[in-house]
Amino acid sequence: MRLTNTRVLPLALMFVLALVSFWLERTVREQEAPVATRRHDPDYFITNFTTTSYDRDGATESVLSADRMVHYPDDDSTELLRPHVVQTHPNEPRMTVSAERGALSRDGDDIFLYDNVVLVRAADKARPEAQITTSFLQIARDRSLVRTDRDVVIHEDRRTLAGRGMEYDNRSQMLQLLSRVRGVFEPEKKAP
Repeated sequence: MRLTNTRVLPLALMFVLALVSFWLERTVREQEAPVATRRHDPDYFITNFTTTSYDRDGATESVLSADRMVHYPDDDSTELLRPHVVQTHPNEPRMTVSAERGALSRDGDDIFLYDNVVLVRAADKARPEAQITTSFLQIARDRSLVRTDRDVVIHEDRRTLAGRGMEYDNRSQMLQLLSRVRGVFEPEKKAP
């Protein structure tokens, strides 16, 4: 069987059309991919979420719980609804923090808490219980460090401190208020 122009031309035309169709399909798919990755849709969520961190000896160091956790794959962000953090590092006072909402860093080491943030440091032999309130707080769990750049109020026994910006290291028990510091110290009441 001999190949003639009348037989080769339709085959060549079909081959060219197939190549053009393949190229168009690939081009359209590549252009749609970035649009799909820009969407901020969750890939999973968990209700009544709790995670626990342990030290090398198996003792509980930190417990993070939330009414709801939502993860977004486009930016690998994690949002928390009504988070609650309890840190119980050895040789440190127990620290409990709650808020209306929060977020986790990508590696999970930092927790960012927003709206009605309340931190309670448990009493120990040297100090009474303290309560810290603010609108934003960052917790570096592995370093027992909390910080904020917002207004903060600290109540401890008969003392109240307020200021803007704070850093508190639970290991060393060092508290630093950064600006606009005000304080009220009530004297001890003497017995009659």
